[in-house]
Amino acid sequence: MKMLRFRSPSLSSLALELQCTVRLLDDSEISCSIQRDTKGQFLVDHVCNHYSLLEKDYFGIRYVDPDKQRHWLDPSKPVVKQMKCQQPYTMCFRVKFYPQEPIKIKEELTRYLLYLQLKRDVYHGRLLCPFADAAYLGACIVQAELGDYDPEEHPADYISDFKLFPKQSLKLERKIMEIHQNELRGQCPSLAELNLLQRAHTLDTYGVDPHPCKDFTGSTAFLGFTARGFVVFQGNKRIHLLKWADVSKFKFEGKTFYVIGVQREKKLVLTFHTSTPAACKHLWKCGVENQAFYKCAKSSQIKTVSSSSIFFKGSRFRYSGRVAKEVIEASSKIQRDPPVVHRCQFGQSRSFTSLSHKQLIMNMEPLLPALSSSRESRDSSADNGLSALKDCLSVSAEVNGKIESSRSDHLKKDCLSKYHHNDQY
Repeated sequence: MKMLRFRSPSLSSLALELQCTVRLLDDSEISCSIQRDTKGQFLVDHVCNHYSLLEKDYFGIRYVDPDKQRHWLDPSKPVVKQMKCQQPYTMCFRVKFYPQEPIKIKEELTRYLLYLQLKRDVYHGRLLCPFADAAYLGACIVQAELGDYDPEEHPADYISDFKLFPKQSLKLERKIMEIHQNELRGQCPSLAELNLLQRAHTLDTYGVDPHPCKDFTGSTAFLGFTARGFVVFQGNKRIHLLKWADVSKFKFEGKTFYVIGVQREKKLVLTFHTSTPAACKHLWKCGVENQAFYKCAKSSQIKTVSSSSIFFKGSRFRYSGRVAKEVIEASSKIQRDPPVVHRCQFGQSRSFTSLSHKQLIMNMEPLLPALSSSRESRDSSADNGLSALKDCLSVSAEVNGKIESSRSDHLKKDCLSKYHHNDQY
């Protein structure tokens, strides 16, 4: 009989350095070298050290596999074993857990990074808001990046220099100017950013990273996890909120995702179907992590969970970080001198119109606020609630780090055919 010989990795292969690039929230990039056994926590720490960030538990690093499925980098596992794409590796630093009460964030630096994430959420159509809230958030961004209105420096249409929303009407721009010139006058950047956080966290889609799926009737639904609990959207409306206290567990089998909880003292089982098994597993892991982060009082209470109720079947997973209550408690004990916050200049900001869609990666259709799509019809914006816009975006492959995208826009009323991440990473 022929014996099989299993070779352990050689020292030379372990010492081989691999290149990683991490895109930050302001679209700048930092690079580093890792080895084949380097764990994900090294990259998280590398980015946090770059910022001098202490309140790092809200953040994570995400990547996209060759099948266009998004993942959060697991800090406890080697990077190489998680990445299935070719080198050099490209990932993105993003907010993973949105603070339930931004006012409890201790340091200005952390609030600024959350502000950058929310600005991206507004820009990509993930943070839906009525007209009045959209105008206020837009004015906060302008005040934070431009400062007080100066009629000698700023032309009559200065707001049009900012690309704040996927679709922004002339009426919305006028309202933003009104708030910027009057209500927010005199506010420093940090105060304007805090005001944006305080308004944004009251919206239904705050912190929602939408997962497209089908419900038991075959209708399109979009699932998400927030500080309050598990949410379901259909079209542009939240149709279900199951608070964390009422969520028992999440399960998945193949492409079917189950939410098991309690409603009105009765057992509740919600069933949804994703497009692929990989998407279902990602949805399940996101649910497990969010439930542990927001629901548990201590990280010592977190248990390893199984995707199936059948012993020795399915996937097993455990969230390994600190929970929200521990993060807030640790923040309250920070006593260092606050680090300097290096803000983007006006011309460098994503909200400035010099950044075109050719520099974005977009692989699905976004959830957009009710703003009209052409300059000719800019005066006809929707004041009453939210209307649905469908943005059909096609993406070419990313070759040698150069991103090209093409776009066609279509208006669709009363419902959204898709609700998902417009920002691929």
